[in-house]
Amino acid sequence: MRRHFAPGACLGLLLVSACVDQSPVDQSPAQPITIRGCAEASPPPVAPGGYYTNGSTVCSADGTPHLFHGVDRPSMEWGAGEHISAADFQTMAAWHANVVRVELNQDFWLAGAALYMSDYQDRVDQVVHFAEAVGLDVILDLHWSDRGDLSVTQLQGSGAGNSGQQPMADVNSQQFWSQVAAKYQSDGHVLFELYNEPHDISWQTWLNGGTPNGYPIVGMQALYDTVRATGANNVVIAGGLSYAFDLSGVGATPIQGYNVMYATHPYNPQDSRARFESDFGYLATNDIAPVMATEFGDSSSTCTGDWDRQLVEFADAHRMSWSAWAWYAGDCKFPALISDWSYTPTVQGDAVKAALLAYVPDAGGMGASDAGMMDAGATDAATTDAADADATDAATTDAAGADANDAATTDAGGADAG
Repeated sequence: MRRHFAPGACLGLLLVSACVDQSPVDQSPAQPITIRGCAEASPPPVAPGGYYTNGSTVCSADGTPHLFHGVDRPSMEWGAGEHISAADFQTMAAWHANVVRVELNQDFWLAGAALYMSDYQDRVDQVVHFAEAVGLDVILDLHWSDRGDLSVTQLQGSGAGNSGQQPMADVNSQQFWSQVAAKYQSDGHVLFELYNEPHDISWQTWLNGGTPNGYPIVGMQALYDTVRATGANNVVIAGGLSYAFDLSGVGATPIQGYNVMYATHPYNPQDSRARFESDFGYLATNDIAPVMATEFGDSSSTCTGDWDRQLVEFADAHRMSWSAWAWYAGDCKFPALISDWSYTPTVQGDAVKAALLAYVPDAGGMGASDAGMMDAGATDAATTDAADADATDAATTDAAGADANDAATTDAGGADAG
């Protein structure tokens, strides 16, 4: 998420209206098209136990359509991990999540970095073990980076001298992915999200790199190539521009390769529901590529869960995967799914939990009707009457909320809210 918060606090926030965006959702395709599904005569290589992609569909190795539905687990981007235990992941599974996204920091991983933690890789291994032991796939997300400077000692900032949310990846990110991909190439249940939230760069820089932000940026194509150079066939995920919300340029500048998904991060109040179709839904509507909302939430101080429900309904109608921000004890401003480490759901947590429990656990993350439709490769009407109707349900909130847009600054021990 494009904000930075200290754990248990919200600092330096610019207050704006907290109303959930009630603009109409642009989400209907021009005409129905045929979704290819998993009917592929020669599917691409698949990591052991993993998945491949075909058009907008993610498929298991046996050719079954699959959707990911789960939660994001922060704290390993700003430290060694807080309150992480087997119970953490057992509770996610009890909510019927089938994936967890884990946020990482390349400076904790890479030997030679000033912030290197000698046991960090073992801690990541433990998280993967906890998750897979209860049937969860794992998305390893490169969340924080250093602009190519391993000597940085500060956390949380976005500029030079900091390990934090930078505009885009760097040469050290390539080293990170070379090591991570080599380590997990034999485990297809581990997916790689190449860079958290690119921003303030062009689509050409996003894809091919450049130096518009004062340091050499490594683009998504090079990060993808780095993963594949290790022999890893795991699914990779690439977030778009505008802090990953915007995927409108992917159609013209796609990553060249296979087993690629694209990530969007829709947040209230700064993102518009009216742009869901044009900015990311079109990739699914037109069977171009699989889309996953790897973060979403409502950071207004009076969140109701409406934003979360609307995003899930849009995703369901477009056969999109999703994981919600965030499985971390907090409140709306984080925004958090749980209010304490006894896993009591927040109002947004209630909405996400209800959505997860509605999925059929053994149907590849889909409802039974969705699984049948996609398995048959049926014609996709992709019309979303339910989500259209839901637009009228968004509760307006009069109280002022917290816009965590880039104005937020925090201390070195702060937690990123995405």
